[in-house]
Amino acid sequence: MNTIKQLTKKPLFLPVFSLIIVLMINLFKDPAFFAVGIQNGVLYGRLIDILNRGSEIAILAVGQTLVVAVSAGTDISVGSVMSLTACGTCMMLAGYGVNSTTELAVPMAVGILFGLFLSALCGAMNGFLVARLNIQPMVATLILFTGARAIGLLLCNNQITYIRYTPYKYFGNFIPGCPVPTAIFIAAGVVLAVSLFLKKTSLGLYIQSVGINSKAARISGINSATICFVCYLICGITAGIAGIVASSRIYSADSNNIGLNYEMDAILAVALGGNSLGGGKFNMAGSIIGAYTIQAITTTLLAMGVSTDQAPVVKAIIVIAIVVVQAPAFRAWMATRAARKAAAAKEAAQ
Repeated sequence: MNTIKQLTKKPLFLPVFSLIIVLMINLFKDPAFFAVGIQNGVLYGRLIDILNRGSEIAILAVGQTLVVAVSAGTDISVGSVMSLTACGTCMMLAGYGVNSTTELAVPMAVGILFGLFLSALCGAMNGFLVARLNIQPMVATLILFTGARAIGLLLCNNQITYIRYTPYKYFGNFIPGCPVPTAIFIAAGVVLAVSLFLKKTSLGLYIQSVGINSKAARISGINSATICFVCYLICGITAGIAGIVASSRIYSADSNNIGLNYEMDAILAVALGGNSLGGGKFNMAGSIIGAYTIQAITTTLLAMGVSTDQAPVVKAIIVIAIVVVQAPAFRAWMATRAARKAAAAKEAAQ
């Protein structure tokens, strides 16, 4: 019993438990849910779909976690930055005004770097507004939330730009000879790189210090504004990486649909991961688990025949239930209730 109590107090218990519950519901409905096979040389199955399609949300969750931890606010522009990055990359690869191409106007690396430059610029802008001008994060990022897609549309000359150059398709699909979706490797690479960076440097400690009390951190010698700026910069870059993956999946830059509503999924992933939206201490692993939980819920609803119009309603109800269960106030209430029951049972026994 003591072992179970200790297990339930672990930071990752509720995120993992929530994911397991969602997966078990699928298993009861369809015993073949966990089946994984190889068809045409690539892996396929519901679990592979969750890992593959959830990669963009996982990448976004990495940057969003840092932003929430350092500023107690959210970056609601990440979906639009995804779209802008995709449009900038495809425009550079195809050439301005070109609707579709099989030959690149510039080397692929140049186009991708240009897209990531745009995303870094967006992150820097958000970071400057929040860290230097002390504008509330949601208000500051609302600018790019509304404007980034329009800028992307202008870059693509008000049209969808198709990149039919085969190597560009590898980022969001499969590399020949490799059965695992490339997006899974990219997501794992981003998570690993950021986690190592936080672990091998003092940035992780600084982020938590600034998030808990920025004034105290500044008095201690930490440049709070710079730490906040760096977090928003990283968030912008991760959104750019997710945008390139999303664009590669459909071989094009669709300004209106790439990254649509992804900012909400990224924020929910952070919340489902057990992270406080009030800033301070954070758990990157929890956010990643939360991202794949979101995708598992989406896959579950589609498998149950829920229409795409109705899915957000059901999804919202499920997410609310999970967040409430993970809320500190609810957990404290449950602990108090359990203590009262134990005290009452002890008195009855006496």
